[in-house]
Amino acid sequence: MKTPIHVIFFDAAETLFHVNGSVADIYLTYAVQHGFRQTPDSQASIAQAFQRAFRDATPLVFAETDPIKLKRCERLWWFDVVHNVFYRVGMFERFDEFFEQVFQVFEDPRSWALFPETHAVLTKLRKEGFELGIVSNFDSRLFPVIRGLGIDRLFDTVTISSMARSAKPASKIFEVALEKHAADPGEAVHVGDSVRDDVEGATKAGLTAILLDRGSRASNTLPAGALRITTLSELPLLLHRSTEVE
Repeated sequence: MKTPIHVIFFDAAETLFHVNGSVADIYLTYAVQHGFRQTPDSQASIAQAFQRAFRDATPLVFAETDPIKLKRCERLWWFDVVHNVFYRVGMFERFDEFFEQVFQVFEDPRSWALFPETHAVLTKLRKEGFELGIVSNFDSRLFPVIRGLGIDRLFDTVTISSMARSAKPASKIFEVALEKHAADPGEAVHVGDSVRDDVEGATKAGLTAILLDRGSRASNTLPAGALRITTLSELPLLLHRSTEVE
């Protein structure tokens, strides 16, 4: 890791916080309320269909800059994803009503939970003088979520794909985030749970990448220079150990 490090960027979902339950559980619960016919394998089928639909979707990137129109674009993007899910597992008559409700559910901070160490680690890093930012492929619902979770004031910047006109792993979204801090890539690290989006993306953009591996990807080979932690609690010590390298 090159020095000095001034800025620490974080991915959002599955790095700082996680869904209460699972996306599939939430989809199933509300779909049944709107007429979906549940079967014993519905939860597993929805989970599999969501992974495929999300993977196959175009990046959450738009040319629109007007806030109202941008939110409309985000909603339509998610409508296509969720429609794709239930096209595969079983469509139902009141799907539009279901989507309106479930879209709002994921804007509700109560649908999310911080990882146990998140708040303490962010507070410690700020006290140590680091600038903190979020770089995420989330949409604008991220803002009420982090406010509700009580971590919004711990971040100097938030960069999301739908506003940055670029999504991880593309370098542009990291460049947009760096500009907000007037920082060079070598002065920043990025922490995230995705090897492709966070580690490979940040590495290609010239940042030091840190994989937050909570146990599922220990065998994955990381790009040269990338680091690995298993909990955010390991991050402050890792940064201190690394700042004298080179």
